Amino acid sequence: MKKSLSIGLAAMAIGITAPVFAAGGFWDRLGDRIDRRLDARGERRDARLDAKGDRINQRLDNLADRAEARGRTRLAERLDRRGDRIDNRLDRRGDRIDARLDRRGNRIDRRLDRRG
Repeated sequence: MKKSLSIGLAAMAIGITAPVFAAGGFWDRLGDRIDRRLDARGERRDARLDAKGDRINQRLDNLADRAEARGRTRLAERLDRRGDRIDNRLDRRGDRIDARLDRRGNRIDRRLDRRG
């Protein structure tokens, strides 16, 4: 009884879902939704990294301005270089994150193309 009931339910589930998956462009729409989600995630991370870089640079710029006002130009230059290094590091980090999300999206697209 259990076996026939579970076979019947499985057949019914396949019968209901097969037309949905077979509908024109289902996998394409799914791929588009996944791409939009990955793009939004990348944009949020980029915005967070930019905000973090801006906060750090603002703090270092203020310190450099105070140091230069006191006549400590070498310290001010070192703080400016440090801010530039931090900006470059955060930019590279954002690029790596974007590349990883792009690879993930491409892998998902290829998989969905094979299914569709």
